[in-house]
Amino acid sequence: MNRRRFLLSGGAAGLLGLAGCTGMDGGDGGTDPTDSPTDAGGSTPERAEQESLPEAVYIQRYLESMAMQGTAQSGEYAAGVMYSAPHLFWNMSGSSRSETSIEDGDSVHLMAVVWDPETNTVLPEVGVSVEIVQDGDLVSQEVIYPMLSQRMGFHWGGNFGLDGDGEYTARVNIGGMNLRRSGAFEGRFDDPATIEIPFAFNEAERSKVTVEELDKYGQRGAVNPMEMGMMPEANAPGRADLPGEVLAETTSGDAVFLSTRLSGTTAGRFDAANYLAVSARTPYNGTVLPSMAVEATVIRDGETVLDGALTRGLDPELGYHYGTAVEGGLSAGDEVELRVPAPPQVARHEGYERAFIDMPPMRFTV
Repeated sequence: MNRRRFLLSGGAAGLLGLAGCTGMDGGDGGTDPTDSPTDAGGSTPERAEQESLPEAVYIQRYLESMAMQGTAQSGEYAAGVMYSAPHLFWNMSGSSRSETSIEDGDSVHLMAVVWDPETNTVLPEVGVSVEIVQDGDLVSQEVIYPMLSQRMGFHWGGNFGLDGDGEYTARVNIGGMNLRRSGAFEGRFDDPATIEIPFAFNEAERSKVTVEELDKYGQRGAVNPMEMGMMPEANAPGRADLPGEVLAETTSGDAVFLSTRLSGTTAGRFDAANYLAVSARTPYNGTVLPSMAVEATVIRDGETVLDGALTRGLDPELGYHYGTAVEGGLSAGDEVELRVPAPPQVARHEGYERAFIDMPPMRFTV
């Protein structure tokens, strides 16, 4: 076996071409997630011609498990690490999508999740970098990206090279959060931290990564998120769980937006008497969609009463959201337009790479 590549016993070298990471059934704003198939396919399916894929969320080629390696905690943060075979994925720069290919020296696709251990809330906008060390020596240090996948939801990931079978340590470096925090999150997550998580790269761990071919590949839909067990998932709150009054559910670029009106004590958490909050998530699985630019205009009786950018924020009830104070509140008959000048600046695995890019304005009436 070439120990610099991720090869399972039995000659399953096709794993190196995977394009979808390896939950819970989730989310408002979509149909039921596609059930995972029970029969493994015999041969590796070809990637579909791009023209045949929808400009939306579609079912990925594979259903994949992964090798979970462990969790640890430092200060205000907890982190978990797992890996699968190296993966193709797509990065975003503004509205431009670029493919990141698998390199010859890649051994694993390493994934990390960072969360608040007090509330089990995944923290989407903390800077994360990963170093892999062995016996105190640096083995690999690669860029790790915020990512979306149907099986893993929101996480950080990247392809890393290793020096053969053995014991390693993933050093997860977490930066402070540059994001408005409210309620119990106010004043937290300012300081950086480093969490070290040992992991093994050997035949026994690689055998945990299994793959099933999906015969619904390319159809509209998504596979179910995997059960994370020791780690939480970055799910947006369900419609019934959002505070305040849900005014509208709109879609753009196949993303789902729930707009909520808050007042009183809840709005006071944002130093406002009235607050417009927009919770964005993927269809089918309800995974939070972070790192967008979102703007809103409110017109009342032909007059513009609000026009500007929404602020990204993290709140114990709203979760990750986009919001702004609305002087005088929102009244019946108000016309609201939501715009997305910049789509989610997160990398995407197969099934998500064609969605959440071209995002036309959304409109609703209160």
